Amino acid sequence: MNALVVAVVLTVIVVAVSALSRRYNLLNPIVLVVVGLALALIPGFPVVVLEPEVVLIGVLPPLLYVAALETSVPAFRHNLRSILLLAVGLVIFTAVAVGLLVHALLPQVPLAACLALGAVVAPPDAVAATAIARRIGLPRRLVTILEGESLLNDATALVFFRVTVAVAIGTAVGPMAVAQQVMLAAGGGVLVGALGALTAAFLHRRTRDPLIDNSISLLTPFAVTVVAEVVHASAVVAVVVAGLYLGHRMPTLMSAASRLQMGAFWRMVTFMLEGLVFLLVGLQLREVLADLNTPFAEVAGLTLAVLATVIIARFAWMYPVAYLVRLLPMVRRHGTGIDFTGATVISWAGMRGVVTLATALALPAMLAGGMPYPRALFVWLAFAVIVGTLVLQGMTLPMVARMLKVQADDPTRDILAEAQAQQQASKAARERLESLADTASPDVVDKLRALTERRSNAVWERLGADRETPSAVYVRLRREMLEAERAVFRAARDAGRIPEDVLVRAQRDMDLEESMLERMD
Repeated sequence: MNALVVAVVLTVIVVAVSALSRRYNLLNPIVLVVVGLALALIPGFPVVVLEPEVVLIGVLPPLLYVAALETSVPAFRHNLRSILLLAVGLVIFTAVAVGLLVHALLPQVPLAACLALGAVVAPPDAVAATAIARRIGLPRRLVTILEGESLLNDATALVFFRVTVAVAIGTAVGPMAVAQQVMLAAGGGVLVGALGALTAAFLHRRTRDPLIDNSISLLTPFAVTVVAEVVHASAVVAVVVAGLYLGHRMPTLMSAASRLQMGAFWRMVTFMLEGLVFLLVGLQLREVLADLNTPFAEVAGLTLAVLATVIIARFAWMYPVAYLVRLLPMVRRHGTGIDFTGATVISWAGMRGVVTLATALALPAMLAGGMPYPRALFVWLAFAVIVGTLVLQGMTLPMVARMLKVQADDPTRDILAEAQAQQQASKAARERLESLADTASPDVVDKLRALTERRSNAVWERLGADRETPSAVYVRLRREMLEAERAVFRAARDAGRIPEDVLVRAQRDMDLEESMLERMD
């Protein structure tokens, strides 16, 4: 019962803080972390300890899966070079830089353990950067690169962490063994993800029940994760591969009702999970400080050094790589390189999150031969990097983007592209209608022609419209009409003239129509 009460209280806090953040246009992840830090300092507030397995197996898979479902595969493939340079190259570079620094400052701690700490703090969070990037309106290409990095960097960091921990605790790890682990993690993850995606696609094609479809979608990331863990492959890679494949194929795998319900379901799940994750990160402050017995001056110096290294390493990697990549003939020819402004924004968008904390909590208690090391200090350093990057970089990223005059994507170009595609789609729809016109009455065919024409015109009307367009007038008046219809049905239900089932069915039809009106608005 106590656990249930705590869960309800935390959920209420997430919802309330999220509502206030949206009301006052604040960055929700940062506000939740700060609220968690404040609550952790209140005596008597429940201590909620994050278990690494819960995060890595219970929380991370669905968040990665949804992010992969919503990622554009063509855009991901187009920016794959930049994504891999960040998700693989930068993670290793950061881990080595932090490991060498900590070993230089704490020479009594073996290098392998210091490199393990580097792997802990190396990967930016899969949620924070892209959530903030979308909120402040960064260009779509930069968001794609940040999303792609966050989808894959955890796999690199976890493999690096696994290898360095194996060395630190005395497990024999030679070059061949390391290569085998990397191949098993990466190759096995791709294979498990592909098999999971094909299995889920097979099941989706054979059901039209939205509830079953959503159940399959919910189980997919967890099933893929469990199989990957059993065969010691990378669960992160497996989930991402499955999500990318299924997201790209979703229009042909599910019915319209299933896709609508699944979209609403996953939006609610990710909203709650992301909120709880950031709140719980802040709540770990008391637990992290409980075991810390290192002198304050040493803690402060190490914290500043590690935080600075994490931030500087991203710039030190990003600028040279962005310049060198632009020298490639293919990049010059297609103009796919990253300019100074883009490199700066990406460099500053390196917020860490819950995976860093969960991995830190998975650090071994003892090293090889029972040798002690400052594990509590390492956990604190990871926690400080999370809070420091989230607060410092997260709060200032909008300002950095404004100072650099980063231009968001031109909405006019998007509307023009949509209008052109809609015109072609309307033409295809009319041709299909004409081929089937003899199977329906002329009145029905005329109504469908008018509907197609209205959908085609609605997009063009949004181009440079300074006054209320005919489509906007239609939406406004139809909403008023629907509200009047709802009032009549409610009155009929209250008076006992119709049963509740009739009201629910009519209400659902009107809600669906209004959701379509919102798409036109």
